[in-house]
Amino acid sequence: MSLETTDLLRDLSQNAESVCRHYLPAGRREGSYWMVGDLQNNPGRSLFVRLTGPTSGAGASGKWTDSATGEHGDLLDIIRERTGITRFPDLLAEARAHLGRPQPVLPDANSPRSRKSPSGTPAAAARLFAASLPLAGSLAEVYLRTRGVTQTVPNSTLRFHPKCWHRDEGQTKPVPRSALIAAVTDETGALQGVHRTWLAPDGKDKAAVDTPRRAMGHLLGNAVRIDPADQILVLGEGIETMLSVREAAPSLPVWAALSSGHLGAVLLPDGLQRLYIAIDRDPAGQRAAERLTARATKAGIAVRVLEPRLGDFNDDLRAHGAEALRQHLAQQIDFKDQHRLTI
Repeated sequence: MSLETTDLLRDLSQNAESVCRHYLPAGRREGSYWMVGDLQNNPGRSLFVRLTGPTSGAGASGKWTDSATGEHGDLLDIIRERTGITRFPDLLAEARAHLGRPQPVLPDANSPRSRKSPSGTPAAAARLFAASLPLAGSLAEVYLRTRGVTQTVPNSTLRFHPKCWHRDEGQTKPVPRSALIAAVTDETGALQGVHRTWLAPDGKDKAAVDTPRRAMGHLLGNAVRIDPADQILVLGEGIETMLSVREAAPSLPVWAALSSGHLGAVLLPDGLQRLYIAIDRDPAGQRAAERLTARATKAGIAVRVLEPRLGDFNDDLRAHGAEALRQHLAQQIDFKDQHRLTI
């Protein structure tokens, strides 16, 4: 952890109640704790944030625990969850702004380095996607086949990069690795980011690194739009999860939000009548589905939640096959959309 991050965490912990009042306003102070329902700011007493104590170590101010899920973390985690910020530098900028601290001085705009688009921007994501190759015959295709996905995916959505730079924590230099590249687009179809899944040398698994998946660009509200939505849409978290639903029912339009945090914030298309939320079997996925259900229902969209038998729909596909997954989906899909399950 950098000295600046440590310094920011110390300042945040010294102002823990202010942070909680701003980012978790549905909660309230009870003694030495801020009590609230969960990280999504629902009313309740499951999640508690320590407001007093040292600035680091055991019993530190600003540390939180959700007794219902066992999750725990610090105040930066709360800010990340409540704002949807994904890039760590942007998260630090948000923390500085809350504390009233000045932002760092940026390099001279006229310097050669500053003219180059920084990594993590939509421009950098667009360059990476443009430099990627079609899936056919690539290690990314091998990877998807290993995961049970055989349906053709549009090259405008998924591509392959043979030498995508990767650096784990503690590494001084990035290493080029093959990767599956997914386009993250907005409601107009404009590319706003990419998601990278680094692959093993033979393509049959993810790379054996600490962080084999990362996203870059503007993700909040956007998604990996694998198929165009019409009057219905199936929306879930992971790319492989949603490709698995599509494998069993190719006529169902599917999108991937990439995480439970982003699932609840995806901007739904105009004209949508029925939304199916393909959840993962974990508390975070279920809470995200609840948030998305509330938003969609308020907009007059009918909502159904699709539940896998196992941890997620890719687990189902690999364990039971496409036909069994199709039959499982048929038990949960509205009768108006049953024809979409016919191959």
